[in-house]
Amino acid sequence: ITVKRSSKDPVTAAGHEGDEPPKEEPWETTLKTTMVEVEAAEFRGHKVTLWDLLHSRYIPEESRKELLEVYQAGELTLEQVKTAVSTIVTRAAAAAAKAEPAAPVSGPRAEPVATEAEPTPLHRD
Repeated sequence: ITVKRSSKDPVTAAGHEGDEPPKEEPWETTLKTTMVEVEAAEFRGHKVTLWDLLHSRYIPEESRKELLEVYQAGELTLEQVKTAVSTIVTRAAAAAAKAEPAAPVSGPRAEPVATEAEPTPLHRD
């Protein structure tokens, strides 16, 4: 255990001397600074970073890890990552939207119920 801790010390020391930036890899910086537009869910009309999209609720952890590994290995270009992430987010948001129509459908139904509730006080008069 002591050996493992001592192997981590140089990393901590190096990170401490130069603050946080040395810990961030160039590929990570690229993902955090590359802005994309995804016309889906809460991202609609906003530019967001690839990093934020990768860590959104629409990208399963397993998919995120796989994309990051393949990108770090140089097997995917930045453009390919953009396309993959945008597609996953768009499809997941669409699937979520299909699962939620119960709320909008019940919304209009609530109006007639409210209208029907009004005659009840009239009957009391």
